[in-house]
Amino acid sequence: MNELRYKLTLVRNEIKNRAKDNFLSKYNTGEKIHKKQMLFHKCLKKNRWVFGGNRSGKTECGAVETVWLARGIHPFRENKPISAWVVSLSKQVQRDVAQEKILHYLRRDWIEKIVMSSGRQDSAESGIIDFILVKNVFGSLSKIGFKSCDQGREKFQGTSLDYVWFDEEPPYDIYQECRMRVLDRQGAIYGTMTPLKGLTWVYNEIYLNDKNDSEIWTIEMEWGDNPYLNKNEIEAMTNSMSEEELESRRYGKFMQCGGLVYSEFDERIHVIEPFDIPKEWQDNISIDPGLNNPLSAHWYAEDYDGNVYVIAEHFDKGKDVYYHANKIKEICKRLDWHYTNGKISALIDSAAMQRTLASTKSVVELFYENDILVNPKVNKDMFSGINTVKRYLKDGEGKAHLFIFKSCTNLIRELKSYWWGENDLPIKNDDHCLDEMRYYLMDKQLSLRIKEKKNEIQKDKERLIKKLRK
Repeated sequence: MNELRYKLTLVRNEIKNRAKDNFLSKYNTGEKIHKKQMLFHKCLKKNRWVFGGNRSGKTECGAVETVWLARGIHPFRENKPISAWVVSLSKQVQRDVAQEKILHYLRRDWIEKIVMSSGRQDSAESGIIDFILVKNVFGSLSKIGFKSCDQGREKFQGTSLDYVWFDEEPPYDIYQECRMRVLDRQGAIYGTMTPLKGLTWVYNEIYLNDKNDSEIWTIEMEWGDNPYLNKNEIEAMTNSMSEEELESRRYGKFMQCGGLVYSEFDERIHVIEPFDIPKEWQDNISIDPGLNNPLSAHWYAEDYDGNVYVIAEHFDKGKDVYYHANKIKEICKRLDWHYTNGKISALIDSAAMQRTLASTKSVVELFYENDILVNPKVNKDMFSGINTVKRYLKDGEGKAHLFIFKSCTNLIRELKSYWWGENDLPIKNDDHCLDEMRYYLMDKQLSLRIKEKKNEIQKDKERLIKKLRK
């Protein structure tokens, strides 16, 4: 009996010891959950990127994703034996960051074999690992290979892979080469990075998604998103940094020397899921009439408190007025948009009063013939308009009064890519949506209702409105 108890004690101790070493089982399973890490893991897109400040938890989720996949225990994806690469900027960074994180979550009895590029196998954490063979739950092996960008593009050729994890931003040629590696297996890539290099290819191709790739998904992480960081330490570090340092190192935001024009814009606040707005909220349409350049049109609604909602978008180029008018009418029909004396009303840039090269009539006249009554009398004062937009994005009390349906992708992209240039002027490169949004907001008066004591009917109406917003 004593011998049996002794053996049971040994077994219990072994289970406890294994549990202590199994950091993977403790990842986001306790009282504290890093919600943005879990959003990353749940996303099934083939090209996912986390833009995070230092210590925001971005590298952690990249390492866990890789180990989950190698072990065949990913809670949200199809599991199978896989072959993956972990790509770091250099061998030293590989050893100190990504490799260390992988070994942290990869229990020793899950490892079949470690092959070293340099250093000793029995002290892998101190050397440079070439690849690890991982025992997966299917009784076979997965392979995690390690690559560094300083090896050059040629070292990234030839292999077929299921997954690639970029720990920090790779050069564009290596990114493209890795995309080829996962092509035949219909694999996926994911990246975790702090954007310290400015407006590189990642900014345009991934963050702005300028090619509208439906498989690209991004999320931003900052210190406040990491529940394991001490709030006092966050406050102390925040106070020790400049605003520019905070933007990249805390909030994981891309920066340019001149800064963003609409730095108040925050996707987490201003971009919302579409919902059916009440008919009485419908307000106006605003158009920037590019024909060779893109024509941009948005549909605007206003609630009872003066909050503005951008609820639909038409954005296209190289088409005539007849084409654009039909598209606008199609969207109006879908929205059950209001008409005025049988015509659709809209604001438009005063440049539309000029005749086009292809017609003796102006754009205003051509729209009118297609049942769209456009008003070219808009306020085009750029700086007053920018300040008005800023007030809608964040008023003096820090509250937002402008909300954009996530389906308005071109407006969101332009807000994220509108920078101050030389002579304190915005860089007018990609601002068609922003121009017509300024025209609309300048046509409005920002008049928030003074808070007053409300009766039960008003309170019930507000509860209904909030429910509709959700």
